[in-house]
Amino acid sequence: MRQQLIALTAVVTFGVIIGAAFAQSAQSAKAKRYLAEYTASGELILPKNFEEWVYVGSPLTPNALNNGKANFPEFHNVYIEPGSYEIYKKTHEFPEGTIFFKELQLTLPGQFPDGSRSEPSGRGYFPGALNGADVTVKDSKRYASTGGWGYFNFNHHEPKAPTATLKPKEECAYCHMASAKKDEVWTQFYPRLDK
Repeated sequence: MRQQLIALTAVVTFGVIIGAAFAQSAQSAKAKRYLAEYTASGELILPKNFEEWVYVGSPLTPNALNNGKANFPEFHNVYIEPGSYEIYKKTHEFPEGTIFFKELQLTLPGQFPDGSRSEPSGRGYFPGALNGADVTVKDSKRYASTGGWGYFNFNHHEPKAPTATLKPKEECAYCHMASAKKDEVWTQFYPRLDK
């Protein structure tokens, strides 16, 4: 009987230790955030592993629906850095250091006047070649003149540039400041964030 009690105590103790280790590991994995990296001259370095981040949406403004002159004629596949998203889900505020990665993706060539095409799933707009990226970083001190966000272009073609300089206010920030729904972010297009 005594040996069974000792064995049972050992099993329970081992289970508690393993459970605590997993819980601590899960907590530290959630707490880690990828923060913006800069060169010595202040250029933003292309964020790493963005394709593993949290996908929030893909707005599209095709050329064919905009008289051939859409400002952004491709899908905008938008991702948020996972640690920032975890904080946002709890606070409904984008924390300092939040990074949005917008990978641009052209549509396949249209077959109809509106730029749409037919595919086995039906008629519509379908993603084609990748076409560069834009990145937005929240840093209220560094980007005070643009509402606390910095805007960067890593080419509007492939390959993506390894680094990018801050875009002037009139190129990106002014539109975000005037029309984005929440904290310069187009949350109205991203149901996961529109809370």
